[in-house]
Amino acid sequence: MTVRAVVYTEAGVDTYAATDLDRARDADGTTWVRAWDASPDELDRVASTFGIHHLSVEDVQRDVRPKTEEFSSHTFVLVKTASLRRGETTFREELRTQQVGVFVGRDWLVTMSTVGVDAVEGVWQAVQRGDARVLRLGPDFAAYRVVDRVVDEYFVVLDEIEDLIEEIEEGVLAGPSEEMLVALNDVRRDLLSVRKVLWPTREAAAVLARGDPDYVQPSTEKYYRDVYDHLVQLVDLTETYRDLARGARDIYLNSLSQSTNEVMKTLTVVATILLPLTFVVGVYGMNFSGGPYNMPELGWRFGYPAVLLGMASVTVILVAYFRRQRWL
Repeated sequence: MTVRAVVYTEAGVDTYAATDLDRARDADGTTWVRAWDASPDELDRVASTFGIHHLSVEDVQRDVRPKTEEFSSHTFVLVKTASLRRGETTFREELRTQQVGVFVGRDWLVTMSTVGVDAVEGVWQAVQRGDARVLRLGPDFAAYRVVDRVVDEYFVVLDEIEDLIEEIEEGVLAGPSEEMLVALNDVRRDLLSVRKVLWPTREAAAVLARGDPDYVQPSTEKYYRDVYDHLVQLVDLTETYRDLARGARDIYLNSLSQSTNEVMKTLTVVATILLPLTFVVGVYGMNFSGGPYNMPELGWRFGYPAVLLGMASVTVILVAYFRRQRWL
C-alpha cells in the first residue's frame, strides 16, 4: 500500500508524506501524488483532497476501456499498459493489461494504479533526478510523459507478435501441424486483444491532441499529437499483422488441403490399379467349368500362370500411364 507525493518547480523537488497531502496540494509548484496498491481509505483520502470523483477511482480499479473525461477541476485520462506474459493457467503467452489513471489539474497531477507501473515509475524517477523539461512544463507534460511511455510499450508487444508470426509462417511452410494451428489461433487472439486496447486509446489521445481539455496547455498539445500519431501507426501495424496472421492461416489450410489431396490421389491410384485385378479374380472365382459356355482355360495347363501374367501386365500398364500423366 503506497501513496507518495512530491512538489516540484524549476528550483527543485520536495517530498511529502502520505499524511501531508493537503500541505502538498497547497504548496507552490506542481504537486504530483502517486498511488499504487493503495488501500480504499488511502484512495478516498487522495480523491477527497483533489476533488476526484469516486466513479473515476472505481474505473481505475476495474477493467474498463481507455478514455478521456473532462471535469470542472481536472482532466481524467485512463490508459492501459500491455505486455505479453505467460498465462496463469496456460503455457502460451497472452496479453496482460493494467489500468493506469492519470488526473491532471491546474497545478497538480495524480496517478493511480492497482500495481506498480514501469511507465509511471520512469517519469517519477525523472522528476526525482530533476529533469529540467518535466520540472518546467507542468503537470500536463508529466502526464504526457506517462501516456507516451505506456504507448511505447505497445510497440514492444507488436514486435514480439511480429516475431511469433514469422516463426509461424516458417513452420506452416515447412508443413502443417496441429501445434502451428494452435500457435496461429493464439496470435490472432492476442492481436484482437491489442486492437481492443489501441482503438479506445487512440480516441482518448485524440481528445488530448485537439486541445479540448482545459487542463492541457496549448504548448503541450503538440506532444499529445505525437502520441496520437504513434497510436495511428500502431493501429495500422495491428491491422497489417492481422492480415499476415489471416494469410498464414490460409496458407495452413491450403497446405492441409493439398496434403489431403495427395493422400486421396494416392489412394485413388491404388484403388484404380486394384479394380481390374479384382474384376479378373472375381470372374475366375466363379469356377464354372464343364460346359460349352464356361471357362475352357480352367483346364488349360498354363491357365493360372497366364492369368497372373495378365494381371501383372495390367498393373504395369496402369502404373506407366499414371506416371505419364504425372499422377504418381
